[in-house]
Amino acid sequence: MDSLLCFRNVNVLAPMVRVGTLPTRLLSLDYGADIVYSEVSVNVLETVDFVAPDERVMFRTCKKEKDRVVFQMVGYTQEPSLSAMENDVAAIDVNMGCPKEYSTKGGMGAALLSDPDKIEAILRTLVKGVSKPVTCKIRILPTLEDTLSLVKRIENTGVAAIAVHGRLKDERPRHPVHCDFIQAIAEAVSIPVIANGGSLDRVKAHADIEEFRKATGASSVMIARAAMWNPSVFRSQGLLSVEEVMEEYLKYAIRYDNHAFNTKYCLCQMLRDKVESPLGKQLKSAQTNEDICEGYGLQEYYKKTQAELQARREAIQTNHNHPDQPVLDGDVTTMRVKFERREYPGEFSPKMFLLEWSRKENLEQPRYETVQRSQDRAFQSMVTMTGKKYRSTLWEKSKKYAEQASAIVCLRVLGLPEGRAGEEYSGLVGKRKREEKSNEMPDEEDTTTYFGARKRHLSENPEEQRVTNYSK
Repeated sequence: MDSLLCFRNVNVLAPMVRVGTLPTRLLSLDYGADIVYSEVSVNVLETVDFVAPDERVMFRTCKKEKDRVVFQMVGYTQEPSLSAMENDVAAIDVNMGCPKEYSTKGGMGAALLSDPDKIEAILRTLVKGVSKPVTCKIRILPTLEDTLSLVKRIENTGVAAIAVHGRLKDERPRHPVHCDFIQAIAEAVSIPVIANGGSLDRVKAHADIEEFRKATGASSVMIARAAMWNPSVFRSQGLLSVEEVMEEYLKYAIRYDNHAFNTKYCLCQMLRDKVESPLGKQLKSAQTNEDICEGYGLQEYYKKTQAELQARREAIQTNHNHPDQPVLDGDVTTMRVKFERREYPGEFSPKMFLLEWSRKENLEQPRYETVQRSQDRAFQSMVTMTGKKYRSTLWEKSKKYAEQASAIVCLRVLGLPEGRAGEEYSGLVGKRKREEKSNEMPDEEDTTTYFGARKRHLSENPEEQRVTNYSK
């Protein structure tokens, strides 16, 4: 079992809207960050994407950060929604401190601070429901007494750590951070406390991080704007020039196909008061990542990277052109199989053939697990047979068809007849007709799960994307 993420004596990249995307997180790790928080399988990009029903990539991650990335939720999502994600991140965090309207709308973000009962219920449910550590990020309350009461209740939920932005929800960066509140919190609880809020007046370089930690008495420090301006603030050897950092950032943005407008935004934050310089003006006028590369002299890097990505696409497409070849996806054997009823004219379906084979061999009967995605209500099923799992990569119009498709995958991998038209009679299924309908009904171990955005591996075509649905 993988060791759980440790939140003591670490330097952390804070969650930042529009800034905390994959390129910034990877660059911060390169420069020395121990943990990176996100903003509120193998494929072309070698990433795992979590995609909304409208096809927007909500969260992109990759193997390099898997053991150190914390996925932050702005609002509470039912546990099944996180089961699709927890294998790709190191921890789950709930944002309870963001004062922006997009967070507080609907009573989430900093709005939760006025509802301790809800905070406690959310955290207890998450701690119980996921296998990875759960943390939360809060702001301080108007009184120290209320603040300490809240953090003690949070500690009792079983969270692994608590990040504290040392300002009230109505205070902004121009207001001084309340180090005394953070210090009191650190003394009041036994779990790690991560101090946040010192970027403007306290943390400008790596050496300042330790000073901020001492001033707050916290276990660890979380950096936001100082890292947004120059991620090399995490570098123990000292800051690098903004120009060098921007070039390295842009390489990650190209490598992981970051959206051009997000790339522009992050680079402009690094330029700060130089945004009206010739480079800044060229950057602002750029419309694509290729345009941006011209300003930084990275045209050849862009072309080389695009050629490598295209080669991966072609290799993946070649694999897709051989759908009869099974592919191992984690612990599940998959094939591109669609159940066409007209191809199985007999009275016995693939499910029946698989069931009869298991009975003949005195094996445990096949067990089916089915999921449905909300955007088109299509189904995908996985069958477990003799401890091994089988699934089609294609989605079906009904639960019954999805189960038949998974049975076909299993039968083909095992080299067994499936009842297809033109198939030589095998004698596997006897003449005694069984009521197939009864076998189509799920038994106690069958499950159908209904979720609402999805996890996509970009190697697959739209009609065969491997997705795990989860609700908003």
